[in-house]
Amino acid sequence: MYRKLILENGVRLVTERIPTLKSVTVGIWVNAGSRDELPAQAGFSHFIEHMFFKGTTSRSASDISREIDALGGEMNAFTTRETTTFYVKVLDQHLAKALDLLSDLLHRSKFGPKEIEKEKQVVQEEIRMVQDDPEDLVQELHTGQVMGRHPLGRPILGRAATIGALRRQDLLDYIDARYQPQEIVVAVAGNFDQRVLERTIAREFGRRHRRESQKPHERLAPEIRGGVVMQRKQLEQVHLCIGMKGLSAGHPDRYAAYILNSVLGGSVSSRLFQEVREKRGLAYSIYSFLSGYSDGGTLTVYAGTRQKEVERVLDLVQREIRRMAANAITRDELKRTKDQMKGSLMLSLESSHSRMNKLAKDEMIKGKHTTLDEMTRAIDAVTFKQIERVAQEILDEKSMSITGLGPLTARQLQLAR
Repeated sequence: MYRKLILENGVRLVTERIPTLKSVTVGIWVNAGSRDELPAQAGFSHFIEHMFFKGTTSRSASDISREIDALGGEMNAFTTRETTTFYVKVLDQHLAKALDLLSDLLHRSKFGPKEIEKEKQVVQEEIRMVQDDPEDLVQELHTGQVMGRHPLGRPILGRAATIGALRRQDLLDYIDARYQPQEIVVAVAGNFDQRVLERTIAREFGRRHRRESQKPHERLAPEIRGGVVMQRKQLEQVHLCIGMKGLSAGHPDRYAAYILNSVLGGSVSSRLFQEVREKRGLAYSIYSFLSGYSDGGTLTVYAGTRQKEVERVLDLVQREIRRMAANAITRDELKRTKDQMKGSLMLSLESSHSRMNKLAKDEMIKGKHTTLDEMTRAIDAVTFKQIERVAQEILDEKSMSITGLGPLTARQLQLAR
């Protein structure tokens, strides 16, 4: 059963009680990610996520690790372009201890100078890891190309220079500005006592007062850019990204876009997977995906192929995009994809962790909960005409961008000119 409670200081609590489960997952979601950083703050959101596990006024870093292990639970965090999330999953009898631990991390982390210096090295190694992973790197380059100077185009991890130059006070100032109570959502899913939970959340997360003078959290919508960028790097394959304008995360046409993406390259039965890999053997990995943000989005195709097959793969992908823009999909593909999406959706929501994620994202994006029945009805309601309209809107070659990374020839590098 879903419930929502707004604490006096503005923290939002969204819950779904599932008494048949033995676990409970709690997530602290902060409406602050890499897009909210100034250029000189690049990587702050992600770095702060790391520092919350490096000790509080009452627990050392090793105490935190031992405590969660003793509960037999799982604890982690992640940063996206729009949010920072800390979560813990435990057996239901350990919920009170888990909430105490999360509250301690959020409100009483020390940010010790020595720990900050050590973590700078850790994050810089993480940045180097991306440089060594061509699939990650080409997608990062592609995002920067598509978004241009917009904050969404910056790497979530930041840059080595900004990480190396950050100071303790910089992090504390960023937290003070971005971690205001009204920007925090606490999402809880699993087996728990509702009254006890609400009292505990109010005690642990309702004490910090919001600043009434705080400016509203404003973001500028991105403008998706086209063009071609080719970068030579000594690799075994050429890694390609072909991208176009997508839809925002809460867009009314999002289910139509999900269906188009699935048919294009979002599954093993998709057109690109079958045409490029299964029929011609030109790639091992080829897929498409949607990236939706609060005010915009992208549709991207990724492929890794031999250097001599670059033009052929690009031609096949562009040909399929043109075909879908002109003729959308078949009615058989529409029915099959709807069934596949509904099955995947139901299976994906069988754990308390996935339910917690959905609760928080619904609140962050739309400010309200969407039930499983409502989602399946929305999928069923997508019409063939809607698919045709959305295909023409997003599969637009004029906004297409192409990024290549690998052992490119001089002629292939000329594509970018």
